[in-house]
Amino acid sequence: MQELHDAPLAPLTTFRLGGPAARLVTATTDAEVVATVRAADESGTPLLIIGGGSNLIIGDRGFDGTALRIATTGFTLDGTTLELAAGENWSDAVARTVEVGLAGIECLAGIPGSAGATPIQNVGAYGQEVCDTITEVVAYDRTTGETVTLSASECAFRYRNSTFKDQPDRYVVLRVRFALEDAGGLSAPIKYPETARALGVEAGDRVPAATARETVLRLRAGKGMVLDPADHDTWSAGSFFHNPILTDEAYAAFLARAQDRLGPATAPPAYPAGDGRTKTSAAWLIDKAGFTKGYGTGPARISTKHTLALTNRGEATTEDLLTLAREVVAGVHAAFGVTLVNEPVTVGVSI
Repeated sequence: MQELHDAPLAPLTTFRLGGPAARLVTATTDAEVVATVRAADESGTPLLIIGGGSNLIIGDRGFDGTALRIATTGFTLDGTTLELAAGENWSDAVARTVEVGLAGIECLAGIPGSAGATPIQNVGAYGQEVCDTITEVVAYDRTTGETVTLSASECAFRYRNSTFKDQPDRYVVLRVRFALEDAGGLSAPIKYPETARALGVEAGDRVPAATARETVLRLRAGKGMVLDPADHDTWSAGSFFHNPILTDEAYAAFLARAQDRLGPATAPPAYPAGDGRTKTSAAWLIDKAGFTKGYGTGPARISTKHTLALTNRGEATTEDLLTLAREVVAGVHAAFGVTLVNEPVTVGVSI
């Protein structure tokens, strides 16, 4: 276990932003993770958990407490059952499952960050979500002081949400278990229209899992969503805002404003979200509100490849990023009456 003081945190985030931590502990075993969390809780020291840093916005003043970087390793495959340590690189783990011919997470390729973060956000992309395959999550419960195993139902997964996100100060994820599928080297049925078009197949078809993964990686790279140190479009948290889910009443009001602004033939993206609700596209809202690709003149700008990503062009501060985010939120609300909500977790700051 490594311990540093006044340690830079910006290099541990994909935004490459934020001030230092008073103390940074890097834990490489579950026991070290638990011991560090217990010690912080017993002493009343503020604690910040860092995995891959791909969903984190840290204030310029840093973090006055203990930052715990989870760097545990462990990839265990037993038939179609996969267990990942929280610190495992998620994209690498996806590649390894595809290499052995298993299906279920191949369309989640290229998503940055660690395996332990995936159940918190219920990570999803291109027609797959981790809740489709997660069976159990092993976590340290800071309330009881015990290590517990939560079933998928106890995780309460829904769109970009979970028990872990509902109670952010309670659980520290240690291990994640998945039930994958042996489909003879084929992928799970392709669900997402863009993926199906890129593959030249119909929704519901299967393709070689390796082909599905490679296609998703190309799609993501085209949007600046695959990490590349030389490409400032990837100095981001990927999708910065959630796709809004609106009640029927709210969607009707939004549609009326969109048609009034853009013309009566306007048909914003709309997807059934259950319980009389409709999901629409944050990227569409941002673009139609006037924040196009590359928007901005300062060191923080919208990606040149995708309107849903806010980026650090190399010299930005966290405050630069937040100023841009607030401008986008205000502009979208003024145009369409919809309030965007950020996906990344903020530390010491708010949008």
